Amino acid sequence: MYKVLVIEDDVMMSNMLSMYLTEEGYQVSQAFRGDEGLQLAGSVMPDLILLDLILPDVDGIEVCLEVRKTSNVPIMILSMKSEVSERVQALKSGADDYLCKPFSMHELTARAEALIRRSNVIYGESAVAVAAESPSMASPEMIQLDVERRLLLVRGQLVETTFSEYELMKLFLAHPGKVFSREELINAIRGFDSFVTDRAIDVHIVNLRKKIELNPKEPRLIRTVWGFGYKYTALVST
Repeated sequence: MYKVLVIEDDVMMSNMLSMYLTEEGYQVSQAFRGDEGLQLAGSVMPDLILLDLILPDVDGIEVCLEVRKTSNVPIMILSMKSEVSERVQALKSGADDYLCKPFSMHELTARAEALIRRSNVIYGESAVAVAAESPSMASPEMIQLDVERRLLLVRGQLVETTFSEYELMKLFLAHPGKVFSREELINAIRGFDSFVTDRAIDVHIVNLRKKIELNPKEPRLIRTVWGFGYKYTALVST
């Protein structure tokens, strides 16, 4: 049984979410304050966090940032705020999805199932090096996946990622040199129709570049293909 943590100060909304998700087979924990939510996130170890942005003690963005310091659990923002700037800020803070209130419970569960399913994929290998298949495996540009812990190994150092960042990097590493449109990248991390903009992909790419590039302002690994999308270039030292 998958565990969902609902961090929502509106008691009626929280109870409605809890009741619906429980009927769908989830084990639900509820928090009505940000500090309580952070405590439960550490003790319950949820498979998914549903997080409201407006909380009585702390902004939901701060909660998201704190969770990301210790966990890669998928985070879905539930908010009345519909501005693009709010979505972008949430994604930059480590959120994996953003759902505006009011929303359909069917859409909520569809997104929840997709996030949990993709974050719990089990692989047969503990670490897969797919950045370069040449004798130059010691290249300073080499990026690897630690698939058991869902982390990146960047030049020998483990780097934590969000769910969406990891899925994008996994796709890039599996197809070095292939040019992906933003729509293809959206489909890769969502797996179903959901409200996510091209800008959301751009934010994820910016965050990934900060984690894997030697100089994020002059990226050599994740290249922009202007007017279309992005590609990953597996560099090897010469």
